[in-house]
Amino acid sequence: MGFADQRFNVNLSILFTELPLLERPAAAAAAGFTAVELWWPWVDSPTPEQAELDALKKAIEDAGVQLTGLNFYAGQLPGPDRGALSIPGEESDRFRANIDVAIAFAQSLGCSVFNALYGNRVDGVDPAEQDALALENLVLAARAVGQIGGTVLIEALNQPESPKCPIVSAPKAIEIVDKVNAATGLGNAKFLMDLYHLSMNGEDLPSVIERYAAKTGHVQIADNPGRGAPGTGSLPLEELLDQLRKAGYDGWVGLEYKAGDRPSAESFDWLPREARAAR
Repeated sequence: MGFADQRFNVNLSILFTELPLLERPAAAAAAGFTAVELWWPWVDSPTPEQAELDALKKAIEDAGVQLTGLNFYAGQLPGPDRGALSIPGEESDRFRANIDVAIAFAQSLGCSVFNALYGNRVDGVDPAEQDALALENLVLAARAVGQIGGTVLIEALNQPESPKCPIVSAPKAIEIVDKVNAATGLGNAKFLMDLYHLSMNGEDLPSVIERYAAKTGHVQIADNPGRGAPGTGSLPLEELLDQLRKAGYDGWVGLEYKAGDRPSAESFDWLPREARAAR
């Protein structure tokens, strides 16, 4: 086993960002990939004009790539001010307004997997109030996604880069997954296992895989330190992905790393071209 046995997609919100959004799907295809994922591209708008949605849909279709994952609206990404669904007021309202828009857009491209990022802790607001709001909004999202047979992902971020985020460990993310599934009875909330974030938290990655592979709905990777491509840091990513396969995970692995100073297309030299197309 190894990298060649995985199904990789490219996150177009962190790779190929040297290009305009509408040019990135074609660039991923030119690099040999057949699948992509996205953070919500309109950081200031949960409900962009239909023309903007249509233009991105056309760019993805024209490139001949498959959209395999999409974030719900989550505010400003990248950066520490990420997440929306647990923040009272305007941000929570924006998240709710985005649910049907995001689902309709993704479904039009055959995608049914959605990442719902928790919000930061807010000064002056009881954390219990935020957690209750988060559960309410996650239940709304899970039920809406359930109507198309889809999945809602809960991701753990990392404490050093997101110090105000309360979901900064695998066990905490799994706790939220279990609460959402208990509330809906649908079982369509899953763990997004981001190996970079978990490593930044100092977690034992083989143990996390052993304990939570069965509850994992998506995996993302970047090396550590530096959040670069595999091989630029010290994480044994090939071994970890092999362990995930052996544990029963057969889903997508999102490339969510930074290309650095070079063009994104040059950051895939660790992966043979013949291994980039989904099989």
